[in-house]
Amino acid sequence: MSDSFEAKGKRKKLVGELRRKGITDEEVLRAIDTVPRHDFMDPAFLNHAYVDKSFPISSGQTISQPYTVAVQTSLLKVRKKDKILEIGTGSGYQCAILAEMGAKVYTIERYRELFLKAQATITSLGYSADFFFGDGYEGKPQYGPFDGIVITAATPEIPETLLNQLRIGGRLVAPVGSGGSQIMTLAIRTGEDKYEYSYHGYFIFVPMVKGIANGN
Repeated sequence: MSDSFEAKGKRKKLVGELRRKGITDEEVLRAIDTVPRHDFMDPAFLNHAYVDKSFPISSGQTISQPYTVAVQTSLLKVRKKDKILEIGTGSGYQCAILAEMGAKVYTIERYRELFLKAQATITSLGYSADFFFGDGYEGKPQYGPFDGIVITAATPEIPETLLNQLRIGGRLVAPVGSGGSQIMTLAIRTGEDKYEYSYHGYFIFVPMVKGIANGN
């Protein structure tokens, strides 16, 4: 799909809206201004691609609201060449934002349809990432430790298996909670068995599910 002047203009307006909502990380805003979000959405939603809202994608999942993507990415404090593990590839939009920022992204998706589609979209845009079809709860310890881990689905608690894959000083960002909304939680690994937690507002995510989706 072409990246038109209209789409570029809408992205600039979106970036302005995110600034007004409190996003201050200039590298995150630059990435959002660069990555064509409309390429990650069904063409039926093309006119809504740069509205600050989430939208449905296949397999009963959603593409996150740009503000949510900006918050999670800002909390990671991504630097070029950081190793970032993403739990829940979804549409691939968050992965593309991280890749645009120069991160080395490892991303896991449990729905085969989403896994294949996101991989094709991201590759077509010229970004590089390591894609895995599998269970996000397991992470990818063989590629760790990671500088950052981002969970893009609601989890009742942060899995210890993922916390253990952070380097000392690494940051994990996840929406934690099992009710109708979750609190965005940042965990920083400060020692072998020590973590510092902080909390950054309420959001709504689809649930994180163990295992691989059968038939998908």
